[in-house]
Amino acid sequence: MMAVVTAVGLVAAVGAAAVHVLIFWMESIAWEGPLARRAFGGTPEEARPHAFYAYNQGFYNLFLAVEALLGVALVVLGAGSAFRAGTALVLYGTGSMVAAALVLGLCSPARRGAALKQGALPALAIICLCAGLLPA
Repeated sequence: MMAVVTAVGLVAAVGAAAVHVLIFWMESIAWEGPLARRAFGGTPEEARPHAFYAYNQGFYNLFLAVEALLGVALVVLGAGSAFRAGTALVLYGTGSMVAAALVLGLCSPARRGAALKQGALPALAIICLCAGLLPA
């Protein structure tokens, strides 16, 4: 049963990473495009002065995604110390994602829906992975 819970946690971590790769793409590649404008609001002209900051922020999201994905790969492929290192990476990456979602939700009540979307999968990953680590 714990293996199933751990697997659900890993799938949730991969989903959270995918969301953060999408955010990276919107912020760093397609900042003035229609998807980013629907997600973040404003017009391309209004977004243009903030492109540098969005570009930088996008890379933060990409690095969180890479961290979580590398951790998942180590958990799936490894045993012993690789499994432990992978679990730590997944928990740190998803924990950072949840922390960022909390900051967004607390600082901007209008963006609480976005914070929920950003934080739900990583929170599920944390809960499942921690439950999977409990002794049987």
